[in-house]
Amino acid sequence: MKPVRLAIVDDHKLFRRGLVELLEKRKTCEVIWEASNGIEVMKKMQEAVPDIALIDCNMPLMNGEETTRWLRMEYPAVRVLALSMYDDEENIIKMIRAGAVGYMLKDSDPSELGIILDEIMEKGYSYSSSVSHALANNMRIDPAAPIELSDREKEFLVHACSEMTYKEIADRMHVAARTVDGYRESLFEKLSCKSRVGLVMFAIRTGMVAL
Repeated sequence: MKPVRLAIVDDHKLFRRGLVELLEKRKTCEVIWEASNGIEVMKKMQEAVPDIALIDCNMPLMNGEETTRWLRMEYPAVRVLALSMYDDEENIIKMIRAGAVGYMLKDSDPSELGIILDEIMEKGYSYSSSVSHALANNMRIDPAAPIELSDREKEFLVHACSEMTYKEIADRMHVAARTVDGYRESLFEKLSCKSRVGLVMFAIRTGMVAL
């Protein structure tokens, strides 16, 4: 079996080198190149195409979200594992919408990295246990159970997958903020989730929004 070809993209050289050393201990992995931002990624991709790109969310010149979107358009077969110091909803949603198939915190236990890489190659996606609470039980929905949503709930759900605030969503839908709060709470109950990330994951899995 050929080793998984990896690319490391992070503007912190020390962290990058640490990842390389960690990954090179795994005989199933091969780091084919490194980059410090998205601009460098564009050049490196002309030399060699990895199976998985580990990409830092916050980088200068061209950040993780922009780099991931570019890869999804130009090299859709490349799977992106987002690396971040933050487990907040905004960052997770941005990277998932951009096309990342995994999201891992930089302070995770090193043993998690190998597990996540294996899952990405096997299943096509993976999320570390460190951010599972932010995903808000979104995987607990029974796909066989019918879930009835009103047209306004569906409209709100699509808007919730954008970067708009709840106030901006209320303005777009021409309703009061408390009405949007009602849609959100209703969906939390119907979809058995507790955060906006859970709503986004449901919308993506059911095809209501496309990556």
